[in-house]
Order: sequence, then structure tokens, then C-alpha cells
Amino acid sequence: MIIDIESASDERLHAFRWRERQLTTIAQRKSVLGEGMFIAEGDLVVRRALEAGCKPDVVLCDPKCAHEFAESVHQAGGTTLTASADIRREVTGLGVPLDAIGVFLRPPISDAQELINVSTRIIVLDCVDNPSNVGTIARSAAALGWNALLLDSTSADPLARRALRVSMGTTFKLPFARVSNVGETLQLLAALGFSIVGMTPHHPTKKVESLREIRLADNQPRAVVLGSERQGLSDAALEHCNVLARVEMADGIDSLNVAAATAIACYALR
Repeated sequence: MIIDIESASDERLHAFRWRERQLTTIAQRKSVLGEGMFIAEGDLVVRRALEAGCKPDVVLCDPKCAHEFAESVHQAGGTTLTASADIRREVTGLGVPLDAIGVFLRPPISDAQELINVSTRIIVLDCVDNPSNVGTIARSAAALGWNALLLDSTSADPLARRALRVSMGTTFKLPFARVSNVGETLQLLAALGFSIVGMTPHHPTKKVESLREIRLADNQPRAVVLGSERQGLSDAALEHCNVLARVEMADGIDSLNVAAATAIACYALR
């Protein structure tokens, strides 16, 4: 069933105004519990969430495209609403009337150990706290055939509104897990035979190789580690990297955005 909404004050639209702190608690976003809600913005992201098996609570659509979602939403136990462009624009606060926006239950997050056991190409994020960067990293990693994303507790939520929006929903194709200690995780990966490549433009005492000079055997499992744009890799991460790599840049340019660096590393080391 499709329900038409005629007023922006209709209580059935309240969830679409929620921000991250109302969708989940900080503890839920940083944990492995998978509790709370997330919002998928845009028809493509909503469609990919449904295809990934995420359970919708409510989906708000342009009347012209509601039929594309109604059956899938209903079968998954959710409700489909329609509203005019003006109402959709006001409710979401994005300034544009998206064709579809959905409120979903957060899926259970993968177990880190189980994810490591079935992966050969892993991205590890160490204090990457910008949701746009995390979303772009997920999109690039998935597009270039990487298997998994591991994030420490200080990195941004891959299911945050902004992260999902910039990933265009490809986050649903890249399993991710939280880890409590990056150093211990990298130590485990090394023990399992992974080559650990830490991305950094420079280091005061350790050799940093050009990314294009690194050669890994096709059957060599690998993990690429990236840190915050301001602080770089933590000491715990640096300790367990067996290779440090940089992207060669033009004179006078000292660094790249972490999401751009990740895309280059994913392509070079895939």
C-alpha cells in the first residue's frame, strides 16, 4: 500500500528530519552491535539498500516512482509514503526534493575476525573521522575489487547519511567491521601472511617507497592502512606496517586527500 502525505507536519515524516544522534547513539555507531537506524538518501541508494537486504521502516517517494519501491518495501515489512516535491524538500532539509529517501534498520555489522578470514584485499582506517572521506573510500574500494573495510572506533560511520550519499550506496557491497585496536589487528593480519602497506607522504626515520615501485605477488594477501589527514598513521599502525608507501606528487604539493590516496592505492595494489 502507498500512502500519500499532504502536509510536512504529518508525524509519519518525523524520522526523515533525524540527524545522526537521533538515528543512533555514539556507542551504536562505534560498536559491532548494528543497532539503531540509518537513512538512505536518493533513489539509487534506497534501491541498493533494499537489494542488500536492509530492512526498511519507511520510504518516502515522488509519486511518479513510488511503484518502483512499494512492493519491495512492503515485502520487507516497511511503509511507502509519497509527497510533493515541496514537502520532500522541506522534510529532508537538503534543498532538493529527492525522488526517494528511506529510513532503515541498521544491519548487523560483520565480525572482524570472520571478515579477515575470507578476505585478501583489506582497507584499514585509523582515525579517519570525516564521513565524506569514509564514503568515498568505500566506493573506491568496492569499485576496485577490495574485499573488506576495517575501521577503528574513532573513524566515521560508513552508514552515516553523508557517507552513504557520497558512496552512492556501494557501501552495501563492501563488508565492514569495527576493530578495537588497530595495532593488534595489523599484527594479526601480518601473522596470517598479509603484506601491510601504510600510506604516508613521509616519515622521519623509516623508508617510504613510491607506490608505483611496490610489487606484490597476485596471490599475496594485502592490507592498506590509512590515517587521519592531519595526524597521519598512529604509532601503533606504523609499528606493524612492513612497507610504507607514498603517492608521488608534483613539486610544492605535500599531500593528497585521504580518500584520493586510497583510490590510487587500491588501483595500484589490487
